[in-house]
Amino acid sequence: MIIVDVETSGLNPLKHSILSIGAVDFFNPSNQFYGECKIPEGAEIDEKALEINGFSQEEIINPEKMELNELISDFFVWAEKIKPKILSGHNIHFDVSFLKSAFYKSGLPWVFGHRTVDLHSEGFTHHLKTGREIPIKDDRPNITSDFIHNYVGLPEEPKPHNALIGAKMEAESFSRLIHGKNLFNEFEIYPIPEFLTKFHKD
Repeated sequence: MIIVDVETSGLNPLKHSILSIGAVDFFNPSNQFYGECKIPEGAEIDEKALEINGFSQEEIINPEKMELNELISDFFVWAEKIKPKILSGHNIHFDVSFLKSAFYKSGLPWVFGHRTVDLHSEGFTHHLKTGREIPIKDDRPNITSDFIHNYVGLPEEPKPHNALIGAKMEAESFSRLIHGKNLFNEFEIYPIPEFLTKFHKD
């Protein structure tokens, strides 16, 4: 299972582009991927997106950075060795939409299939299993990534966002929800809530 997080120049994969990819092999978490690329010619830029991911206009047009197709090729080579080859993350459909677009433009085969594992769904399901109240906003579940991180005892993701840090925190949250235990030693300073550890002992 590959926990993946992308930072982009906006929200629309038809108009915007990937700027960085971070990923973690969930079953071998020391195996990680991170890369950045310059924005392709013609891709649009949403200033709000840059505020979130911290990239500057100068950084994303830096000629010394690799092209998008080079970054996607590197990610493809890294992911090829991982089994099972299923993409996971928080609101993973967003990341998948950008990755699929980039794979297509790069002429690479989509090797991840159609099914994914979503952290939002895992958090929603865990609330149902434990009888906890699901947060609601505008008549919809308001289970953000930061809400999940807090729910499992982690702090909010540092800002501006970094794709690898995002992927690692999502992987850690998955581990705490699924197994009631840490995935990374660096997060041991944040105690796992007793209701998670107790839930997995019962």
